[in-house]
Amino acid sequence: MTTHNEGRWTLNDIVALFDGVFAESYMTRLVKGGDEPLYLPATTDTPFHQVIFARGYFASALHEISHWCIAGHRRRQLEDYGYWYLPDGRNAEQQQAFEQAEIAPQALEKLFTHACERTFHVSVDNLGGDVDVDREQFSRKVAARARRYQKEGLPARAHAFYVALARYYQHADTLNKAIQQGRIALGAHTACQV
Repeated sequence: MTTHNEGRWTLNDIVALFDGVFAESYMTRLVKGGDEPLYLPATTDTPFHQVIFARGYFASALHEISHWCIAGHRRRQLEDYGYWYLPDGRNAEQQQAFEQAEIAPQALEKLFTHACERTFHVSVDNLGGDVDVDREQFSRKVAARARRYQKEGLPARAHAFYVALARYYQHADTLNKAIQQGRIALGAHTACQV
């Protein structure tokens, strides 16, 4: 049996949805990158901000979008939002700090993934470390934060992107219609904050 979403989880679609909602209003585009994700603010050579996701992975795109949706205006003017990333091999203290910083973005990623009708998997991202990682405990923290977002509301950009994803993947809207709904949600959310 063919489901509605088979073949619809394409990078072209996720890029079109993100760019369609945010390229004009935030001068930000989603870009397929190489081995490592990165956020680059606009420069004179590239007049738009870039949310660069790793290796063309759909999940990486959703994860990097989640970070962007949380980053404030000042952070979005800095490469990789001004954060320093520790690669695999973190010690216990470093891993705890990493997980604490990742709860909110992975909670948004979880909601985005479900809006796409896909299965979400947390990332503890410390495959080469000697530290025992409690994936289940971290997963519970991410799920609790996702429930809190659902109860209290998503940040404006996250809400707009969630709407666009849900309209496209769950309601079979065209890309243009889903983008339009995302832009309407963004405008309505922004208007409520004024």
